[in-house]
Amino acid sequence: MRTPHSSPPAALVAEVADQAARLQPEGVAPLVDRVRERFGQATCAVLFYGSCLRNHDPGDGVVDLYALVDRYAAVYDRRLLRLVNAWLPPNVFYLEAQDAQGRSLRAKCAVITLDDFSRGTTRWFETYLWGRFAQPCRLAYCRDEATRTQVNDALAGAVLALWRAALPCLPDTFAAADGWRQALALSYGVELRPEGASRPASLLTGQEAEYRRRLAAASEALPGLTPIDDEHHRDEHHRDECYRNTLDATQRRRGRRAWRWRRRQGRMLHIARLMKAVLTFENGVDYVVWKLERHSGRKIPVSDRLRRYPLLFGWPLLWRLLRERVLR
Repeated sequence: MRTPHSSPPAALVAEVADQAARLQPEGVAPLVDRVRERFGQATCAVLFYGSCLRNHDPGDGVVDLYALVDRYAAVYDRRLLRLVNAWLPPNVFYLEAQDAQGRSLRAKCAVITLDDFSRGTTRWFETYLWGRFAQPCRLAYCRDEATRTQVNDALAGAVLALWRAALPCLPDTFAAADGWRQALALSYGVELRPEGASRPASLLTGQEAEYRRRLAAASEALPGLTPIDDEHHRDEHHRDECYRNTLDATQRRRGRRAWRWRRRQGRMLHIARLMKAVLTFENGVDYVVWKLERHSGRKIPVSDRLRRYPLLFGWPLLWRLLRERVLR
């Protein structure tokens, strides 16, 4: 299923382009170099996003990167990797590098074609790409201006896709920050994740102004969303920009029904992507378990048998994590 698509407003494109072009921590560059070394001339662009961007320290945890490439056939020798990347993008790989001080840097790098990225951020029914890239990110490498234009259009399209999907579930009036928190919570709720319910709210911390500007620039392309200039509403919401949701009851029912389908679809696809990551990651089982332990604070035992045959013996562990609500 596909979501509606139209060109994003010029103001929104300019806003996301400005944010994407901002300076980034020096430690990202060695990892970007490793991405370009691994995928060669097929690399169109590299995006840096996620928790290491928000805390400004690439050495703290695993850096999240997206490699946008020309064609899957240009980056893989193995036919299986080409097929699974096209069937269920992205493929995810683990990379390491060192910064100028000799500190070890780690990254998980998702691979997707530039065209699939453009479609996924604007037209896919599932939230996997537009839920992520409606959030601020950095364009860590870009091959040329034509690519930059396509990437910025896709990032602006992700903002519109998230808000078009989320607006039917939002209240009659809301402040910009509250609307973003609820929209991101809907997106996060589609996937099985180890983070707690407070995670979407933490995404805005220190970036509230960026999110407000994104929504203000997007609002003209969002039927049903009307800015409120009433000072009473602004005082109620600590002088944040406020909006009125004018969607009718039928539109709201249809939108809420779509999210129920997204949750059913998204959790199955998330399990499929986890299983795929076990194949594409070196020491993939240990990485997945490390991430679960890091976010949940719980120790998860891993047997040698599970490491050797993850697709066969991973299902009991997955069921236990679901039952114990380590994954939600």
